[in-house]
Amino acid sequence: MVASLRSWVANEGGKHFVLILWLGANTWLFMKTFLLYFTGQQYHYLYKMLGCPTEKKETFGIHLRVVGDWTERFTQMLLPQPRMDLEILPMVQQRRYPKLYIDGPFGSPSEEVFNYDVSVCVAGGIGVTPFACVLHALLDGWTGFRLQRLYFVWVCRELQSFYWFSELLCALHHKLWQENRPDYFNLKLYVSQKDNLQSMSEEKYRPLTSRLLVGRPRWKLLFDEIGKTNKHKRVGVFCCGPKGISKTLHKLCNSARSSGTTFEFNKESFG
Repeated sequence: MVASLRSWVANEGGKHFVLILWLGANTWLFMKTFLLYFTGQQYHYLYKMLGCPTEKKETFGIHLRVVGDWTERFTQMLLPQPRMDLEILPMVQQRRYPKLYIDGPFGSPSEEVFNYDVSVCVAGGIGVTPFACVLHALLDGWTGFRLQRLYFVWVCRELQSFYWFSELLCALHHKLWQENRPDYFNLKLYVSQKDNLQSMSEEKYRPLTSRLLVGRPRWKLLFDEIGKTNKHKRVGVFCCGPKGISKTLHKLCNSARSSGTTFEFNKESFG
């Protein structure tokens, strides 16, 4: 996941950096790390959830991209350079790790995704992070939920961003096809930046390639399509992304009454 710190005043002294981690479809927490210093006016850090806890798995992990001074220092604290005169096993046994303080869990709007027969999750860029735990929960076992159909719309500027959760998306796609429910998960990927556009050519990403669209979503047409397919139903709409997308979806939810379908808007905040 990405945490973006903008317009900080550069000065000396220690700082604490608080990172929000989603642990599940209905829980999230803070991970507090120690920020030693910084030298610029803007930082971008990339964290990626390796997995979210589910009923069958009680652990979670993150991947830290080492970019800049404090991430390099943090990595050195976690993975100190081995001494040549030490064997590997004793080194591992003697290693002392810094403490990471975890607060939570706290409720999240995304927990309501499972309380509708039909839900729509719309993510802009790194706003996909809260919904990744929804996908993990479905991958762990989708039959135990009330949810019968999920529309998943992810908008990114660059194609490379889709690799953040490409394996998770493909895994859920394959699982539902094997269990004869290909209509359960409706995936649409939009890449808005057309310059130097490449393709996800790897064979394992074929399910994503066939659902990749260039440009921005036509939200009104999308809502009309969902309304016609799910007549006279309550549809939960969940958004985590730029204010422009959120405002547009909120307005459509208040005005759209296609085929008797009611759209209920839920805003997720992240970053």
